[in-house]
Amino acid sequence: VQLQASGGGLVQAGGSLRLSCAASGRTVRNYSMGWFRQAPGKEREFVAAITRHGSRSYYADSVEGRFTISRDNAKNTVVLQINSLKPEDTAVYYCAADPRGSWPPRYEYWGQGTLVTVSS
Repeated sequence: VQLQASGGGLVQAGGSLRLSCAASGRTVRNYSMGWFRQAPGKEREFVAAITRHGSRSYYADSVEGRFTISRDNAKNTVVLQINSLKPEDTAVYYCAADPRGSWPPRYEYWGQGTLVTVSS
């Protein structure tokens, strides 16, 4: 399966973006899915995850209440809605997939990232 993240861009602090992760090659309806990010000079960190049916989600403390992960299995897509952006949210955002649908997920597939830049 191939994952492609999109939707990043330059936004002012307090603004919003909607990131999408489009899967191709196979349906990901039975996959657990997640988002990670990597800021300049820092290690990659977990952002959010969602179960294969979308019934449960989990967030990093730093984004809880501002970010929302969702999925549309009919479109083979996972979305990360990010609101109230802060400069420290600046990073390359990646989506990832666990084909076993595990919870917590054990990711095997990673997509190309999309850059989010937040100006103060």
